[in-house]
Amino acid sequence: MVDIYEKINDLYDRRREIELGGGDGKIEKQHEKGKLTARERIELLVDKDSFIELNPFIQHRCTDFGLQDKQGPGDGVVTGYGKIDGRPVYLFSQDFTVFGGALGEMHAKKIANVMDLAAKNGAPFIGLNDSGGARIQEGVVSLDGYGHIFYRNSIYSGVIPQISVIMGPCAGGAVYSPAITDFVFMVEKTSQMFITGPKVIETVTGEKISSEDLGGAKVHNSISGNAHFSGETEEEVLLQVRKLISYLPQNNEEKAPIHGTEEEDDYRPDLTDAIPFDAVRPYDVRIVIEEIVDAESFMEVQKNFAKNIVVGFARIKGEVVGLVCNQPKYMAGGLDIDSSDKAARFIRFCDSFNIPIITFEDVTGFFPGIKQEHGGIIRHGAKILYAYSEATVPKLTVILRKAYGGAYVALNSKSIGADLVFAWPNAEIAVMGPQGAANIIFAREINESSDPEETRAQKIEEYREKFANPYVAASQGMVDDVIDPRETRIKLIQSLEMLRNKKESRPFKKHGNIPL
Repeated sequence: MVDIYEKINDLYDRRREIELGGGDGKIEKQHEKGKLTARERIELLVDKDSFIELNPFIQHRCTDFGLQDKQGPGDGVVTGYGKIDGRPVYLFSQDFTVFGGALGEMHAKKIANVMDLAAKNGAPFIGLNDSGGARIQEGVVSLDGYGHIFYRNSIYSGVIPQISVIMGPCAGGAVYSPAITDFVFMVEKTSQMFITGPKVIETVTGEKISSEDLGGAKVHNSISGNAHFSGETEEEVLLQVRKLISYLPQNNEEKAPIHGTEEEDDYRPDLTDAIPFDAVRPYDVRIVIEEIVDAESFMEVQKNFAKNIVVGFARIKGEVVGLVCNQPKYMAGGLDIDSSDKAARFIRFCDSFNIPIITFEDVTGFFPGIKQEHGGIIRHGAKILYAYSEATVPKLTVILRKAYGGAYVALNSKSIGADLVFAWPNAEIAVMGPQGAANIIFAREINESSDPEETRAQKIEEYREKFANPYVAASQGMVDDVIDPRETRIKLIQSLEMLRNKKESRPFKKHGNIPL
């Protein structure tokens, strides 16, 4: 007669078998590639001993192409929940040692189940992707499984933070789930994303390219903009995920956690020398950021993509803020197609999750050129206008130096909903730069002058004095205050405190129609 202890021993035997995944041999191969197993990744990601697994005994039910004789522990994916810095997260981790991590019907069901739990409980959702794609043997039901995941990615967007970590191959339809999520992390040299692989491309177009050059971490973090972060090792990337989570609220009904800070002097004398007074000289806006935010709190997003704009999270007096900053070090800080997309998506994320937005503005305008015009700079630039206008979180702008033309309006001006706009005393706010304006307005006087160059210089300075200064805009209420640069952090702290309980509604609608 079988007693309860034999049943309990059988339970633990089954669990040990599941935890081995594809077995020691396949685990060793995974390690040889410089990759961790699904469970090792989870251990690094969440707090020690906090992970609770869900649906470990699920198996596929395919009876075609010999799969009826093959068992796949957990059906190639580990799902469950745990904690990061004591705060709940839900996750899945694909197991490449079982069916190559390929997604089938029950594999997708496990992921969909845990996504629903994340949404019901208002907690971030993290996907650790390492998969050969759809499980071909299961046919169309594997594609249907992807659909269930995509649907949840979409309807839970803006409800809970969603993070994708690419830790191996992610190809075909599988790439669309990460594309819908809020942030994508990649591991250098061991992770790739692409719709069609190198072999298919070579067959169809004759072009030859490696997997890494087609869809590796460097490509997606610097060229395509499909990824937001990368790291040299899986350990480094998973630590970055933990860091990102620390800046985010659990869901769209909460605010990000406020961290305690050491007492420090908020008056920052070095800001007077942070940027060149000459409006055409480049500088790195990160110097300004580091002077204003809490020490070592800035986490840049998409650092190597669209470098002419800098976005990321930081803390000011312990409060999380999202920063959108022109970068005069690249393209004079002008806005182009890629930087417009990058800024707009970040602004919309911050607004979705109650994170105040601070804009540091030093912009020459929208970048000119045939390629930009034909590429749709009008449509892409409009995304920034739309994102700022739609946002109801606290919105602050500091004009550091230049604010010209339509780009001035687009970058969180008072007219599109900024709560407060500050300008440094050297700021130039105008329809266009003094040089261009003087050449148009005073063209006849310059051409008829006995010394055109001297006259041009005089007219440029005349225009700058009359129009391209912060006091004209301040006199019209378009700038709330002209401030001492050294008091910028103080003014932002005061403003954030004043706006902490801000509530602003928009007309009822199903949703807007952003110019995608």
